[in-house]
Amino acid sequence: MNDKIALVVWSKTGNTKTMANSLKDGALSEGVEVEFFKAYNFTPEIASTFEKIALGCPAMGAEVLEETEFEPMYQSIKHLLKGKKVFFFGSYSWGNGEWMEKWKNDALSNGISMFREPIITVEPLSFDILDKCKQVGIDLARA
Repeated sequence: MNDKIALVVWSKTGNTKTMANSLKDGALSEGVEVEFFKAYNFTPEIASTFEKIALGCPAMGAEVLEETEFEPMYQSIKHLLKGKKVFFFGSYSWGNGEWMEKWKNDALSNGISMFREPIITVEPLSFDILDKCKQVGIDLARA
């Protein structure tokens, strides 16, 4: 296993990617390397080499994970996430954040422990949310 953080993101409008960049800034400030992956590039083989994985996806459609790239990737790696430090984050523009609650519950029911409670935000992004993401990066780097 390596000490790097895998930062796996799918972003349509750029808000979730901006959250990811704040998380990355926090980890880098602690001297920990972050490898950034687009969801379609993050394979089970790659996932198995990381102890710390942050997954970011906005709400899509009827409050679900993005269905063509992110959801299939998550399904292919979730059995490998047990025992790792895992963090979820994302943004949404309508609804009530139900997609994140479903995602978190799926993870917990599959034996995945959450490093921190997921961070979600209604667009547009606030400095407070970006600061929280940066702090998660710092904490994940120190873990």
